[in-house]
Amino acid sequence: MGRTRPEAEKVAVRTELGILEGKRMTSDTPCSCDCFVSVPPASAIPAVIFAKNSDRPRDEVQEVVFVPAAMHPPGSRLQCTYIEVEQVSKTHAVILSRPSWLWGAEMGANEHGVCIGNEAVWTKEPVGEGEALLGMDLLRLALERSSSAQEALDVITGLLERYGQGGSCREDPTPFCYHNTFLLADRTEAWVLETAGRLWAAQRIPEGARNISNQLSIGTDISAEHPELRAQAQAQGWWNGQDTFHFAQVFSLTQQPVRMEAAKARFQVGQELLRQQQGGITAEVMMGILRNKESGICMDSGGFRTTASMVSILPRDPTQPCVHFLTATPDPSRSVFKPFIFGVGVIQTPQVLSPTFGAQDPARTLPRFQTQVDRRHTLYQSHQTALGLMEKNQAQGQQLWQKQQALEQEGLEAVRRLLAGQQTLPLQEWGGLFQTFVERESQVYA
Repeated sequence: MGRTRPEAEKVAVRTELGILEGKRMTSDTPCSCDCFVSVPPASAIPAVIFAKNSDRPRDEVQEVVFVPAAMHPPGSRLQCTYIEVEQVSKTHAVILSRPSWLWGAEMGANEHGVCIGNEAVWTKEPVGEGEALLGMDLLRLALERSSSAQEALDVITGLLERYGQGGSCREDPTPFCYHNTFLLADRTEAWVLETAGRLWAAQRIPEGARNISNQLSIGTDISAEHPELRAQAQAQGWWNGQDTFHFAQVFSLTQQPVRMEAAKARFQVGQELLRQQQGGITAEVMMGILRNKESGICMDSGGFRTTASMVSILPRDPTQPCVHFLTATPDPSRSVFKPFIFGVGVIQTPQVLSPTFGAQDPARTLPRFQTQVDRRHTLYQSHQTALGLMEKNQAQGQQLWQKQQALEQEGLEAVRRLLAGQQTLPLQEWGGLFQTFVERESQVYA
């Protein structure tokens, strides 16, 4: 906390503009994601609806990974993307959508119905280039260690205080570092958590719809905060200690780069799309929002795009299963959302698991990211071939899209009947649902 105000702003602005180690980031730097949540009565059904688009480097592969619950001996250590942390005695089962080169995840859910998505953010607090926990590591750790959204928030803030956040967030020799915002949801409520270094503020969302888009969005409605948040702001001259404390205004960069203005526009469009559907938000509505290209929410520009998407239904009724729809492929406007349910016999779906490279992985060898490896999983490769067909042959592309939509609608209808009590599905079949739909999607492309 020793930097003066001019020094802190100078470092933060320089990092945000992409000047790291004397190198300027290109205009294709990944810098956008969008998360959405609907809490009753905004939802059309008695359920919390969660959604996220993960916008990343165009050629980055996201895999869908299932990690079962586990017990760990006392004193265990856990290797995350860059650093080790202390392991807890018990971790929950999780389903993760993650860039295949790292340990954490861009979005995911656990067996208790907790969902989390994270986004990049830059603030007046300088971004450190030293390796620590990535925001994506914090996300996975929270899912593995929490049984509610509020508990997940406590896990993240506790780890943030102890280990900090830092390290490059892309598979490239030029560092790309940022701080993080998170949207956390469970069956009853949601939380927005926004960080600036080790500092943070959180807002509880007990009802209604909310979104986040690569910028600080918490104002005066702060439900919880770091104990030193206001003292740091006052010490740096960002807040006079007398005016109403507005987190976003106090900690946001004074000079906003063009791409952050674009994030602001996306945030406003997302707000409006949610407002238009208030009281009628469903999983399908969320999928439609994630597919909105005109707003940039469905990103496909230059060197980055939406590389994976997720929508979750978290019923208020604890006897009903939570359902998580994941694409495991880029561009939700040309992908299939496939249902996953935690149940007996869940195993890893091999078609959405990327190859591994062990100790020779360029993400592990030092210096990092000096070479490239092919991380494409089977479904990703088939989907890329299908995208090529869609672009080259309009008639065949339309037929393929119709088949994708028919398969997706079949999954949505099965989930609707299940949650409405019109169809029973044995517990042992829940675990194989995602596998079944992945296999059927592969058949469509074959």
